Amino acid sequence: MIGQLTSLERLYLENNKLTSLPAEIGQLTSLRELTLMDNKLTSVPAEIGQLTSLEVLDLSDNQLTSVPAEIGQLTSLEGLWLSGNQLTSLSVEMGQLTSLETLYLEENQLSSLPAEIGQLTSLKELSLKDNKLMSVPAFIGDLKANGCDVKLDDGVTIEGSVHSDIDVLRLWREREPALKRKWKGDDPNRWEGVKFTGDRVMKLELGSGRLKSLPAEIGQLTALRELYLNGNQLTSVPAEIGQLTSLEWLDLGGNQLTSVPAEIGQLTALEHLYLSFNKLTSLPAEIGQLTSLKGLSLVENQLTSLPAEIGQLTSLRRLKLSDNQLTSLPAEMGQLTELTRVDLGSNQLTSVPAEIGQLTSLEELDLRDNLLTSLPAEIGQLTSLETLPLRGNQLTSVPAAIRDLRAAGCYVVLDDDVTFDE
Repeated sequence: MIGQLTSLERLYLENNKLTSLPAEIGQLTSLRELTLMDNKLTSVPAEIGQLTSLEVLDLSDNQLTSVPAEIGQLTSLEGLWLSGNQLTSLSVEMGQLTSLETLYLEENQLSSLPAEIGQLTSLKELSLKDNKLMSVPAFIGDLKANGCDVKLDDGVTIEGSVHSDIDVLRLWREREPALKRKWKGDDPNRWEGVKFTGDRVMKLELGSGRLKSLPAEIGQLTALRELYLNGNQLTSVPAEIGQLTSLEWLDLGGNQLTSVPAEIGQLTALEHLYLSFNKLTSLPAEIGQLTSLKGLSLVENQLTSLPAEIGQLTSLRRLKLSDNQLTSLPAEMGQLTELTRVDLGSNQLTSVPAEIGQLTSLEELDLRDNLLTSLPAEIGQLTSLETLPLRGNQLTSVPAAIRDLRAAGCYVVLDDDVTFDE
C-alpha cells in the first residue's frame, strides 16, 4: 500500500513501535524527508537506496547494528541522523554522500571509522560522541580544518595531533579519571610524579594511583628513563611501550597483568624490570633481548616455565622468581654468569639443572619450599655462595659438596632429617 504513494515528499513515522520497514518504501522516489526516529528498527531494507531524492533521513534512537551499503546511493542527502543505535561499523559506501552537511553518529558502539568518511567534504556538523573511539583518523582533522564542527568525547585524539610530551600527558589525564584527580591545574610542570628536562618527560612516578589503563600514545615519551606504575589496576600494557627505548627503570609490579607484550624486548636500555605481584602465566621469548637488564623481579605470579631466551640476559645480577608455579628451569640459566642473587623459593621445582654450577658469582640461592628430591653435585662449584636455604623440599640427602660449602662459611639451611652423601 505505502508503495503507491509515489508523489509523497515527506513521511514522518517517529515515536511508533515499528520493528521493520517494507521493501516497497523504495518506490517512494519523490520522498525528500523520511523521519523514523524512536522506533524499534533493527535493520533497514536495501531498497532505501532507491530514494535518490531524499535530503533528510532520521534513523536515530532505534536498534540498528548496521546500515545497508545502498545508503551510499542517496547522493542528494544533506542530513543523516543515526544517533542512539548499536552501530559497530559504518559502510565504506557512506563516503559517496558528498552532499551531506550534517551527520550525527553519537551514542553507538563505533570503535573505528572508514577512511571514506574523509570524502564528505561538504560536512558542517559531525557528532561522534559516546562511542568506543579512542582516536580518530587524521582526515577528521582535515574536515575540522575545513570548518566542520566535529564533536568528540574528551580524551579522543585525532591521529597525528599529539606532538609533544605535554600533549601525551594531557591526553592521558582526559582519559583516566584517577589522573584528573591527581593532576590539578594546567601546568604539567607542577603535576605530581612528573619530572621534566626542558620539554621532555624524563621520569613518571605514578605508583598506587588507581590507574586502569595506559594510552598507546605513551610510546611517544621517547626521552623517558624511569616509569613507575606499581600498585595500580592495569590489566594490560600497550605494544607501544616498546618505543620507550631510553627507558632504564620500569616498575609494573602490583597490577593485574596476565601478559606483557612482545615489544617489551625493544627496551634494550632497560636495567631494572619489576613485574612482581601480577597474574603472569608466561613471559615472551623477546625478553631475552633485554641485554642491559641487571634486575628482574617476577615474584608472586603464575609462571609455570621460563623461556630459554632468559639465558641471553648476560648482564643480569638479581633474579627473583619466588611464589610462582615453576616446575623446572631452563639449562640456559647457566649462561647468567653475572648473577649474584637468585630467589626460587615457593615454586614446584622437582629438579635443578646441572648448569646452575656455572653461576660462580652467585652469593644467594634460595630454593626453599619446592618439591626437590635431589640436587646436582655441580652446586658445589658455587664457591662465592653465602646463603643456601633448602628447607621445605622432599630431600632426604644432599651432595657432599654442600657440606663443603657450609664448611667454607656458606649459610646452608636444611630440614633436620636431611643427610649428606658420602
